[in-house]
Amino acid sequence: MMPDKEPDNTNVRAWLVLTTLDDPAEAENLAGELVQRGLAACVHILPAGRSIYVWKGNIETDSEVTLLIKTSVDARDDLQAHLTEHHPYETPEIIAVPITHGSPDYLNWITQCTS
Repeated sequence: MMPDKEPDNTNVRAWLVLTTLDDPAEAENLAGELVQRGLAACVHILPAGRSIYVWKGNIETDSEVTLLIKTSVDARDDLQAHLTEHHPYETPEIIAVPITHGSPDYLNWITQCTS
């Protein structure tokens, strides 16, 4: 059963946001744009992997790169809005994982870069 509301995020220090794209060059452009606009402190682009998924009733298989986007608590919503508007997919994967623990210096750096 799904919860009625989002979990308590009072201990969240930053967010790791994941998305995928089928074009590595487009992924690099999007990553650069996110960092340049201050929506992400860092975007790590993983090499292409295979994705198998259901889309419009069909099982699809594609090669996709994964973006690991590090952002601050304050920038997460703007980042999601930007991805929703500028992502080439009709329904982009946008998954935000809360970061509650980590190197204090690194987490502060994320906040500084996205403020």
